[in-house]
Amino acid sequence: MPIVTDAAFILPDDFADAALMGRIWRPDLAGPSVVAIRQDGVFDITDDFPTSSQLAAVADPAQALRAAPGARVGTLQDLLNNTPPDTRDPTRPWLLAPIDLQVIKAAGVTFAVSMLERVIEERARGNPDSAEAIRAEVTRIVGTDLSRLKPGSAEAQHVKDVLVSQNAWSQYLEVGIGPDAEVFTKAPILSAVGTCVDAGLHPKSTWNNPEPEVVLVVAHDGRIVGATLGNDVNLRDFEGRSALLLSKAKDNNASCAIGPFVRFFDAKFTLDDIRKMEISLEVKGPEGFVLHGASSLTQISRDPADIVGQTINENHQYPDGFVLFLGTMFAPIQDRAAKGQGFTHVEGDLVTVATPKLGRLTNRMRHSGDCEPWQFGLTELFTALMRRKGVGRSSN
Repeated sequence: MPIVTDAAFILPDDFADAALMGRIWRPDLAGPSVVAIRQDGVFDITDDFPTSSQLAAVADPAQALRAAPGARVGTLQDLLNNTPPDTRDPTRPWLLAPIDLQVIKAAGVTFAVSMLERVIEERARGNPDSAEAIRAEVTRIVGTDLSRLKPGSAEAQHVKDVLVSQNAWSQYLEVGIGPDAEVFTKAPILSAVGTCVDAGLHPKSTWNNPEPEVVLVVAHDGRIVGATLGNDVNLRDFEGRSALLLSKAKDNNASCAIGPFVRFFDAKFTLDDIRKMEISLEVKGPEGFVLHGASSLTQISRDPADIVGQTINENHQYPDGFVLFLGTMFAPIQDRAAKGQGFTHVEGDLVTVATPKLGRLTNRMRHSGDCEPWQFGLTELFTALMRRKGVGRSSN
């Protein structure tokens, strides 16, 4: 099943008003470039901003992006057409994930629905056969409307006391309605994959799912300067067996998809737009299976600014900034292979995460070992940037 590479499909609906930053691989320079996505083409602005993290750090990234002249490297459609690895011409440029030196962080259990699914995973010990019966039991004890509880409030503490008395408390409820958010490192710097490429699943996982999320872009001083989309690929069986397996459940080759572009905040796109966003998800399977889902940020338990404040503060700094997955309310329970087993991926699934103001992130699911290996790290980035000094701008 081919990956959709149509530019009109990938771009935000209001593209003409959007300040969009991306990254591309330039074979002629043997390295990545920071680019501005404009109506008249894609422009390499690396001479002004060698890394995307440097652009995100300026006082007004949207204005700086628009002001940087750059060198035209082609059309977005040509770049998209050359991005899928199966048909790529390695002598021509292609798209990458739109971030580089930013630390990749993620917030977990920020929605009541997904919080309950985490409790179910924990009680099922990673076995999908047990999930349906446990879901009914947990819903009976906990209820389904925890979304109105403010984490850390007196009301939340009362709910905790009741659940503890019924032996129904969970570590996931602790971070879901307790005072402290769960924030973890999703993946190493430079390891994220972008749109129109393969995303990775651990081959030993038999119960897993996509997690469609908004990803905030945060500067070194804590300013939230923009956003993009992400798929926080999750292995439910691994994490369900033990929360100590979180790193194996979350961090595998190509298991962090981010893109298609970073949209910087300006007069027409602000944090308030994020707070009311609805993120849609579509999974198309090679056998004809189709799954649709959605995640509304209006249902999030913690305000995005609060989660950022719990991530960067006097106790923890990020000199090159960070990006932050905000979590998802989407928890797929639609049966796929057998009744009562819910959803899990199969190789070849096409996953599209979308919202009108950020565009569409689309990836094909494969085993992590079959995805493109991650070979370009920090040493290679510094070498590439030093090599291109003095090369000057080129255009076509």
